[in-house]
Amino acid sequence: MKHFYAFPAAPLRRALPAAAALLLAASAAPARAASQDPLPGNWLQLTVTGDTSPSRDTRATLLRCAPPQGHRRAAEACAQLAAVNGDLRALPAAGDTVCALVYAPVTARASGQWNGRPVEYTETFGNACEMTARTGAVFAMDAPDTAAPGA
Repeated sequence: MKHFYAFPAAPLRRALPAAAALLLAASAAPARAASQDPLPGNWLQLTVTGDTSPSRDTRATLLRCAPPQGHRRAAEACAQLAAVNGDLRALPAAGDTVCALVYAPVTARASGQWNGRPVEYTETFGNACEMTARTGAVFAMDAPDTAAPGA
């Protein structure tokens, strides 16, 4: 003996589109959430470390480029980075800069994203003048002992 249970067709047909829409919405939500970047746009975490003192002078900032913010020359730094599509190694060196032959090494680091791709950069320069001549405004952060008058 065989038993069959027949579902009423009309209520099932009415519920099917709603169930399909719910299933579609539930599967799309995680994909949309996963694509959300915590810091959208072009940004770089910048660090400059001087290796000459025992305390290892370190300055750091978050450079954001929409709108430009992060340090005193942020707009100029963002424009320079935009010209080379975020490739710090492609920044043009300043041809008119003369630096003293003083060895006071500084290490410049950048980590972040530019136009959706990751950026990682580390380079050690002979001194801060060489770093500025090679990287322009990107790593031009105020020294920690440089305070505004009245601050």
